[in-house]
Amino acid sequence: MTRVEWRESLGVAMATIASQKLRAFLTALGVVIGVASVISVAAIIHGLNQHITDKVREIGTQVFFVTRFKAFSFERWTEDIRKRKYLTVDDAAAIREQCPTVEKATPILTRALFFGQENEVRYQNNRVQDPFVRGGEPELVDVLPVYAVKEGRFLTATENLHAEHVCILGTAIADSLFGPRDPIGREVRVNGVPFKVIGVFEPHQGLFGGPGVDQFVIIPYRTFVKLYPEIKEVIIGVSVADPSLLATAEDEVIEQLRRGRRVAASQRNDFEISSPDVVADLWKQLTGAIVVLTLIIASIGLLVGGIGVMNIMLVSVTERTAEIGVRKALGARRRDIRSQFLLEAVALTGAGGMIGILAGVLVSVGVAALFPSLPTSVSLFWTVMGLVMAIGVGLFFGIYPAVKAANLDPVRCLRYE
Repeated sequence: MTRVEWRESLGVAMATIASQKLRAFLTALGVVIGVASVISVAAIIHGLNQHITDKVREIGTQVFFVTRFKAFSFERWTEDIRKRKYLTVDDAAAIREQCPTVEKATPILTRALFFGQENEVRYQNNRVQDPFVRGGEPELVDVLPVYAVKEGRFLTATENLHAEHVCILGTAIADSLFGPRDPIGREVRVNGVPFKVIGVFEPHQGLFGGPGVDQFVIIPYRTFVKLYPEIKEVIIGVSVADPSLLATAEDEVIEQLRRGRRVAASQRNDFEISSPDVVADLWKQLTGAIVVLTLIIASIGLLVGGIGVMNIMLVSVTERTAEIGVRKALGARRRDIRSQFLLEAVALTGAGGMIGILAGVLVSVGVAALFPSLPTSVSLFWTVMGLVMAIGVGLFFGIYPAVKAANLDPVRCLRYE
């Protein structure tokens, strides 16, 4: 067909759809639902993936952690894993001294409700229940830049050495306790023990509005050990000067810890190395399953929509039998009739795809407006894929009605009433 013939056929197809608006919409409804579900879910997942990636980058791209147990592990622990020795401040010191690629290594202790310990920070009559209390050395802010100080300062080596009672508060905690007043230099009580506030962190919320630096109280590492000797679960944060050195630094740390902890050559490590990327990787595994499930649901909607398109096109062939006879009598070829009906099916599902895209975008915008902590970002890839799938449905399910219309006998068509 020439360009003029295509344009004329498209005009006829659109006119036919416009003459039966309600029927056309109901026919394409399955396509609309299928495409809208793909676009909206893809937008939510794309936004969440970007949100998690950004949060991981905030933690640092030049950092990894040494822990006693594997982070986010759902496998059953063996007896050997449960009996692993605790990491210690001496392990962190050995890493600093014996691993040339490592720039900083610092031990971290944490007391939180998540681990079964309750905390309270109080100032006069104001209090914050169950913040995270963390013990760290001055190098903590170098290893984890997310602990950037907005007001005041961070810990000093002298304060850590002498186990002084000083602390840095998260922004949300400082706002709850002091309101518009300057918290620097004031005294708060952390679990009943007086501490002098020397700094306030930059605002930082966690994933999806969950606990972040805003909910942390940092005190000197030695002070933490003195106050809470029962807490022994040390995490060692390790940083390098350049991300390209991470693999080398990890190998050095593994070799040093195996030697220092006297792990036999035949035994596996009695510690774990993990990076912030483990969170993003775990999330992508989870969302990958959600994407597959969404595609299955969308495929069902598109299948239902395709069957509806085939059904209505067969009805249209029957209704327009006389028209087909007249067109053939005037010289229309089989391929002209076939193209006409196939183009009509594609136009119908393509219009449904466009409506589905618009509906999916509106749903994602509505989700972002109602739940600010649930970011959404419309994916160009899935938007194009949604339209392609809609057009594909029209092509696939429109072939049979188009072929049937093209093969009709013109004499019988003209005699059809």
